[in-house]
Amino acid sequence: MTDSVLDQLTRRMAEIARRLLNIVPDNQDIDWANVHAARWRPHALAGFLDPVESVATLGLDDLLEIDYQKAQLVENTRQFVEGFPANNALLWGARGTGKSSLIHALVSEFGRAGLRLIEVDKESLVDVDRIVAHLANAPFRFIVVCDDLSFEAEDPSYKALKSALEGSVLAQSRNVLIYATSNRRHLLPEYMTDNTSAQHIDGELHEAEAVEEKISLSDRFGLWLSFYPFKQAEYVAVARYWTETLARAHEVDFEWSEETQLSAVRWALARGVRSGRTAQHYARNEIGRLLLEKRGRTTDD
Repeated sequence: MTDSVLDQLTRRMAEIARRLLNIVPDNQDIDWANVHAARWRPHALAGFLDPVESVATLGLDDLLEIDYQKAQLVENTRQFVEGFPANNALLWGARGTGKSSLIHALVSEFGRAGLRLIEVDKESLVDVDRIVAHLANAPFRFIVVCDDLSFEAEDPSYKALKSALEGSVLAQSRNVLIYATSNRRHLLPEYMTDNTSAQHIDGELHEAEAVEEKISLSDRFGLWLSFYPFKQAEYVAVARYWTETLARAHEVDFEWSEETQLSAVRWALARGVRSGRTAQHYARNEIGRLLLEKRGRTTDD
């Protein structure tokens, strides 16, 4: 091979390498000492972890009326952070009741002890083995967070998560757990026809295979935590907490009253749901309105 041909090949290979570098994302190691959360970004050739610069500062004390669920998840997470056996967790139930907020609040509680969060979309669960392998040697503890999880029957992400929870993926690393939130307890849609092939055998009721399959994924989460719509008294307590908290933060002269309570209840009735999210929305509306009134009075003066 002549020198000119070799030079041409070298230049060609360099050009190919340059183009590949423009296509493949730069998956540099994250400085986990200073980064507390990241998102997994899928890519045609290779996914990568994208650092999240700021994490929600909501603390555990800000999450009211879910004391049992909070205590259970905190205890499980403390075991994990300490290097003891712990369970993957499924937080399921009514919307807006604090499922996602509770998981994110764990960073403020255990961040200094080395806990980090990795947010993964449902469509990216097929990459969970890559994520676990990428984190395996990091001297931190990671919770892979799958939010608002639900599947259709033939969804490939369903099998990927099932495989991970069975241990074939998570066995690669002792420093990764999966916490998922969902409005569905069994994560898959359930139909009346699923029960048509249920049978009685020797006096025992045997579930149809479709039902067993839909239950099987949820069963692989060791910890189930159920979240229910707030009763009115619970909702009012949360609405009062957030309204008074925002009032202090913005230095608004505010006092909770019977009239304010009725206003908060009407706000929830108009939306058809009593939840922590609804209570926060009411607080923002109320304090924002008072701030505008205060500005208007100042301008008039």
